[in-house]
Amino acid sequence: MDKKNTFIGVLLLVAAFALVYLGPKPERPAAIAPAPVTTAASSSAMTAPGAPASTASAPGPLANPSFAAAVKDAAAATVTTLANDFVEVRFSDFGGAIREVALKKYPTELGSATPYAFNALHADPMLALVDYPGLDRTVRYERVTQSATAVVYRAVLDGRLEVTRRFTLAPSTGETTDPYQLRHETTFRNLTAETATLPRVALSLGTAAPTSAHDLGIQLTAGSSNGKDQTFTARGQLEASTGFLGMGASELKPVIAQGGAIAWSAVGNQFFTTILTPDEPGSGLITRRVKLFSALPDEDHNAYGLTAATQFDLKPLAAHGETKLALSFYVGPKEYRRLANTNVFKADQDKVMQYGFWKFFSQLLITLMTWMHGFAPNWGVAIVLMTLTLKVVFLPLTLKASRSMKRMAKLQPLMTVIREKFKDNPQKQQAAMMELYKEHKVNPLGGCLPMLIPFPFFIGFFSMLQSTAELRFAPFLWASDLAAPDTVGHLLGLPINIFPILLTAITFVQMRLTPTPTMDNAQAKMMQFMPLVFLFIYYTFPSAISVYSIANGTFTIIQQVVINRMKDDGDPSNAPITVPAGGKPIKNVTPRKKG
Repeated sequence: MDKKNTFIGVLLLVAAFALVYLGPKPERPAAIAPAPVTTAASSSAMTAPGAPASTASAPGPLANPSFAAAVKDAAAATVTTLANDFVEVRFSDFGGAIREVALKKYPTELGSATPYAFNALHADPMLALVDYPGLDRTVRYERVTQSATAVVYRAVLDGRLEVTRRFTLAPSTGETTDPYQLRHETTFRNLTAETATLPRVALSLGTAAPTSAHDLGIQLTAGSSNGKDQTFTARGQLEASTGFLGMGASELKPVIAQGGAIAWSAVGNQFFTTILTPDEPGSGLITRRVKLFSALPDEDHNAYGLTAATQFDLKPLAAHGETKLALSFYVGPKEYRRLANTNVFKADQDKVMQYGFWKFFSQLLITLMTWMHGFAPNWGVAIVLMTLTLKVVFLPLTLKASRSMKRMAKLQPLMTVIREKFKDNPQKQQAAMMELYKEHKVNPLGGCLPMLIPFPFFIGFFSMLQSTAELRFAPFLWASDLAAPDTVGHLLGLPINIFPILLTAITFVQMRLTPTPTMDNAQAKMMQFMPLVFLFIYYTFPSAISVYSIANGTFTIIQQVVINRMKDDGDPSNAPITVPAGGKPIKNVTPRKKG
């Protein structure tokens, strides 16, 4: 019967594994190509400042108003570029805003020389005035001035309101600036002799899109902080869901509006984000889905990106008066070390990494890993060194726990005698057990610590991987991307990932070396399946998490071999052991050998 159950268990694991990798998978069509760049030198079509665009840059009427549509940039747009060593910022005079930002240090694809462009697919240019007739992305602004580091746009609305937009790019180096950051000022000036009341304005944060064809967009989020608490909205919160057995069901939402003071706001994908930090707090955040791939049906969540706009309430303008909306705008990678720099960013802006409940461990691990990378230029080697460092730090606690586990295993025959002697009296059985533990200095929970210690670090490391741009396309051994599985080929349609297979083998060895209490046959069979369960779980994980676990398992094996050979002066098997409650002494109890 045991062999039959084992065979059935293995068969179920194989079937589940095959369903995951051989079942139908969603296909995303090719990305929408950004509109061709028209430079100032090559552009000949011009319209008056403040006039609407003559091109069809706006989307047509939507059959489904629950999402926005990606727009094509006006063909007649004049594109102005500002650049430093890290970014190339491309501005469009339609909307007088940022069309896209190319991140020079991060390629679009592995092995590509083309830099990743944030907002290449979008509902609005970044920092464009959203849903402001006469001043939004459909309106052409006059480019007033341009230099190597700044550009200024201007438009006039109905001869009554002048809007001037200034963008200044930070230098490549600076103690109080970041090269991925711009400084922006929008000035509203009343051209009339009467007081003018301005409507609430909203500035686009840009559109976050999946980073690759394999990215299902789970990390697409928009969020904000009031200076104390942070709130994030995932794309899934806008989608209809039946929940789990009816629990957690939600309806389709066209928009999620968040009120209250906005100290900073952000929208991003797995590895990249925009962060808007106004000089004066904003008054709200609007989050919407954007359909990026028109070839996919509206019901397919893989067709969507996410966009957000920060709202601001402006005071009425006195006759010929003006008001200014000033802010800093970051467009770049989710690098914890960078965003935690309080000389540039607010103290809580590193929360855009969304490490969650295990943030202490995530922050500790990313800090330690980054520090190790300073000594070892390969991120995989840095992960191994980080893991070794943690093992050394926790070595005293591990030694104590392992010694307790070893003694516990050797006491199993005597514990069996006590259970049999007091099988009809649980209270006396428990008292006898506690006396036995006390006499031989054994902590019954001590053996759990070697398993509990790595757990929060594993969860913290996994959370960290969800938004660590440094590991994207970072190679290690045969893996070309530590942020993705280390697939080296396919067999019968199944990907061959070496790291999870290697981890499974190491887990088997580790289980054989670690002392464990005696258990019944059913429990023993269940434990034998655990490495296979790990194989199934780890198979789709990023390579970095497997490298971390392999390093941890390897160091644990070496550590356990040493511990098993160490002499324990307090070893219960080397001293007389007395059965409590009048039992006969038992000397030199030798536990049954494993296997």
